[in-house]
Amino acid sequence: MYPSVIDVVPRDNFMLDLIFSNGESGVLDMKPYLGFGVFNRLKDCNSFKKVAVAFDTIEWESGVDLDPEFVYDKCIKKSVE
Repeated sequence: MYPSVIDVVPRDNFMLDLIFSNGESGVLDMKPYLGFGVFNRLKDCNSFKKVAVAFDTIEWESGVDLDPEFVYDKCIKKSVE
């Protein structure tokens, strides 16, 4: 079972700051995925910034969403200080 996303903040350069239900946090770089299928909708910075937590993952206003497993696995975790 993967932890749920509890907060997401869009940043410049198609990056997302994430906080998970297990207390971990990290950064997800979406640039490598923007050329594929529905992710083309997110190439516009204004569309990209319209991201929110939906259920246990993230979703954009355009209807694009990601599996929570993908978000957690691809997120570069920040070290706890």
